[in-house]
Amino acid sequence: MRATRSRVSFGGHREIPASSPACDDIRRDGGRAAYVVADVTNPDDVKRIGETAIAEFGRIDTWVNNAAVSMYGKTHELPIEDMRRQMDVNFWGHVYGSREALRHLRERGGALVNVASGLADRAVPLQGIYCAAKHAIKAFTDAMRMELEEEGIPVSVSLVKPASIDTPFFEKAKTYIGVEPQPVPPVYAPEIAADVILRCAEKPTREVFAGGAAELIALARLAPRIADLYMEKMLFKQQRTSVPASPDRPANLYAPVAHDGGERGHTWKGRTKGTSALTFAQLHPLAVVGAVGGFFTLLGLATLRRYARS
Repeated sequence: MRATRSRVSFGGHREIPASSPACDDIRRDGGRAAYVVADVTNPDDVKRIGETAIAEFGRIDTWVNNAAVSMYGKTHELPIEDMRRQMDVNFWGHVYGSREALRHLRERGGALVNVASGLADRAVPLQGIYCAAKHAIKAFTDAMRMELEEEGIPVSVSLVKPASIDTPFFEKAKTYIGVEPQPVPPVYAPEIAADVILRCAEKPTREVFAGGAAELIALARLAPRIADLYMEKMLFKQQRTSVPASPDRPANLYAPVAHDGGERGHTWKGRTKGTSALTFAQLHPLAVVGAVGGFFTLLGLATLRRYARS
């Protein structure tokens, strides 16, 4: 997140304590940041994230649940313990985070942002448990939003659904497909997702896609059988690289993996999309309406002039 002027507390899925480049960037830009080493599958660790934010800043205005791990393989071949672990991190981490956030937000109000995925609307092969967790996050978030609204609790609840984002996420994934995995194109710059999350913190937004491809994936529900056949033909290939990899290579399913602290991955250098028209339209609907209205106004004037000359 572009964090100038920000006050941010970070917690994560057992991130490495010796390195906190995000905090360093925020402080360098004049903001304040706190860093918490936490396992989001442990409610006590999640509680420490909230307590640290209160101790450092005095209150919490926005809470973002974003912790996730990835694993590639066929659902009938993956080890059950790995599947359970992925659900613990990806889904239960959001549950623990949301409940801790509400403990602080329910009296004074604020924003809760849960990050799911475009795959919260449509499953893809080789990521079955990841998709299941994201579907669960969407259902949990939708139910919570209605419950809080019915009680009159002044907390906005947003669901962000990113497309493929160029981060080291895929390089840390556990793989049972024999090769290194890769995101399905198009792949978007991380700033797009960060800007969407920031927008949800600043202005209540029920649900928003980060990257237009995520919205197109959701539309696959309109023709599910056609989507099945397309994905069977394309996505088994598109999610694989040609680089051999074994399930024993370092992955962050159970423990951190050392990395350079960069926000981008190393697979899609120079090939990411830095903008998304569909995402812009979701965040700025009035601007789109104005642009469309202006277009038809000009079209109408041009038509009138043509008839006036004839």
